[in-house]
Amino acid sequence: MRINETQLAQVNDRIDALVSAGSFYGKKLKEAGITGVHSVEEFESLPFSEKADLRDAYPLGLMTAPEEEIVRIHSSSGTTGLPVIIPYTQKDVDDWATQFARCYEMAGITKKDRIHITPGYGLWTAGIGFQLGCEKLGAMAIPMGPGNTEKQLQMMMDMKSTVLCSTSSYALLLAEEIEKRGIRDKIHLKKGVIGSERWGETMRRRIHDELGIELYDIYGLTEIYGPGIGINCDKGTAMHYWDDYIYLEIIDPETLKPVPDGELGEIVITTLVKEGAPLIRYRTHDLSRIVPGECPCGCKFPRIDVIMGRTDDMMKIKGVNVFPSQIEEVLRDFPETSSEYQIRISHLDGKDTMRLYVETNGSVDFRDLSERIAVKVKSKIGFTPIVKVVELGVLPRSEKKTKRVIDERYN
Repeated sequence: MRINETQLAQVNDRIDALVSAGSFYGKKLKEAGITGVHSVEEFESLPFSEKADLRDAYPLGLMTAPEEEIVRIHSSSGTTGLPVIIPYTQKDVDDWATQFARCYEMAGITKKDRIHITPGYGLWTAGIGFQLGCEKLGAMAIPMGPGNTEKQLQMMMDMKSTVLCSTSSYALLLAEEIEKRGIRDKIHLKKGVIGSERWGETMRRRIHDELGIELYDIYGLTEIYGPGIGINCDKGTAMHYWDDYIYLEIIDPETLKPVPDGELGEIVITTLVKEGAPLIRYRTHDLSRIVPGECPCGCKFPRIDVIMGRTDDMMKIKGVNVFPSQIEEVLRDFPETSSEYQIRISHLDGKDTMRLYVETNGSVDFRDLSERIAVKVKSKIGFTPIVKVVELGVLPRSEKKTKRVIDERYN
């Protein structure tokens, strides 16, 4: 899907705003002699923006609207370096609410639902984004925020929450706690809107089976509003995204050229109407593909596939490029394993070592299972890991995002 005339006009409007404001990114465009684009080819020759650029603009160098029009800031959840500060005008906040409400509607959520919101509030966009969309829709928000699982479950039962908003890690933790306490008959959840981290099919199936709810994968990132710029419908896991607010490209992360629809690559996003901090050709480093053709659900908004991983998820071990998603694909063939795994990479005696920890129930032969998994992993990635099989529940659970890869080589 290539950029259309309407979207080109919107991009030119944002370029004018950036250059006129003399913001950090506006200055970069001006220095490059860019005042507008008049064709698909000109658009695709525009420079990319990167997270490093946004950090360089700290604290308010990205601000493009006049300060008196800025009503809020948010910050990315990254843990390294300076944070990225994104300013929002009231229109940006309203536009975000509209997109998020569309996501809820796509998931079949109505004003009669009670939406249990567990992601964090504050500078992070998650909790407040889920609440914004809920209020725009007119449903009842239960703004719990993260942590205190005991209280979460009590409120879930007492308030008869029908929709759970969370990371996949926390949804799994809640499912396990509900099972442990034997309170599933007191839980009224029907749907889960899950975001913030990539999750595999095994985890999706576990949460679905243990909570008995329909699951929806929501997409977004702080730099581009926050969660709510796309969600899957009930006809599959591909996510519709709102192309009246964002233009989305898929590029080859090596050549940086757009790839044909249907091919895997890196998501690049341009905001079409954002005022506080417009971004042009922002490299997300998320890996997905455009799903071509019309969706059976009848929705005309375009689709991307589930997020397959990130370009910076890649681990180089023994000279081989390895992605966590490859390990998940292997484990999917072993129904006796749970969705939880952990990869630890260390450097011992002059060589890299990869240890893979996986969970299973007590009814299987741990040694036999570890040997079978090791053989399958080797056939997938080219070398044999040390596989450690542990009992269900041994690996850490998280109320936020689960850390699955621990690289001890640089500690």
